[in-house]
Amino acid sequence: MFEAFVDGLMLVFTWPAIGFLVFGVLIGIWLGAVPGLGGVIGLVLLLPFTFDMEPVSAIALLLGMYSVTTTSDTIASVLLGIPGTAASQATILDGHPLAKKGHAARAFGAAFTVSAFGGVFGALILAVSLPLVLPMILAFSKAELFMLGVLGLTMVGSLTGQSVMKGLTVAFLGLLMSTVGYGETMPVPRFNFGLDYLLDGLPLIPVVLGLFAIPELIELAVKNTSISSVPREEAVGGNMYEGVKDACREWWLAVRCAIIGTYVGILPGLGGAIVDWVAYGHAVQSSKDKSQFGEGDIRGVIAPEAANNAIKGGALVPTVAFGIPGSLGAAILLGALLIQGIQPGPDMLTTKLDITFSLV
Repeated sequence: MFEAFVDGLMLVFTWPAIGFLVFGVLIGIWLGAVPGLGGVIGLVLLLPFTFDMEPVSAIALLLGMYSVTTTSDTIASVLLGIPGTAASQATILDGHPLAKKGHAARAFGAAFTVSAFGGVFGALILAVSLPLVLPMILAFSKAELFMLGVLGLTMVGSLTGQSVMKGLTVAFLGLLMSTVGYGETMPVPRFNFGLDYLLDGLPLIPVVLGLFAIPELIELAVKNTSISSVPREEAVGGNMYEGVKDACREWWLAVRCAIIGTYVGILPGLGGAIVDWVAYGHAVQSSKDKSQFGEGDIRGVIAPEAANNAIKGGALVPTVAFGIPGSLGAAILLGALLIQGIQPGPDMLTTKLDITFSLV
């Protein structure tokens, strides 16, 4: 096992794999920072270029790009109040108010610190848990997935401060919007108004961008002011080092949310669209003082950022071990592995264990 780990490490750090890894990271930083793009779009764009590449180089390029998008998406979420990807929606609730108070650097320091921790945590879970997760995945049937969905809906009330009814109303509207498109059990179009574009339902990214971006643009246009209401000379106190200290002080919250992110990633089909909300809801519910959430509480940045980076490693567990993608991005990575002639399953845990550890 240790030999395979060392072999996988050497494969990644040999040329040209290391060059493709750095190139992928640079592309991922840009894609994550631009609202509406993100890791899935990047995988789709880069996948055709990997057809003639060596397996390790192709994996390094794709995973290098995909792994950092949930770190750089914090830039748009904090500064603009617009999610860079679907996994950074909850970061807006406290990250953007911090930017308005002139503490954007503090938010970035905390977010980048726990993002690094969450990514490493998810990778370690991927490395050690592959032989152990099969019973857990097989135990999750429709009933367990339904109860997990109910748990997510019950958390909505805590995300709206004191107004539980407002949160439940928004959750109900979200459920209504999810009925657009073909039914889950019968191929009957619902509420598509004759538009073929809506047969697959309301696309998440345009809906989220409209929900967060349009109100922010209108507010900035009407008020004719900058994002931060604090003069620049007064904002220097909220530096990145202060955010790093916040992340270290809230280390136990970061650990718990990284566990949540990894666990949600392991469960096939859930993905990054909900993990940040689950982690944010956990942070609110486990806090004694909930009054500052939504007003610029640094814990509201730490929780979703730790979770949405840990989910990447968790999502690769069922993908590599059983060929069951844990998310949409993992499904594209599964296709990339098959293109390279790598069959997920027992082979990746025996004869190609070095390739598996190169993913880590």
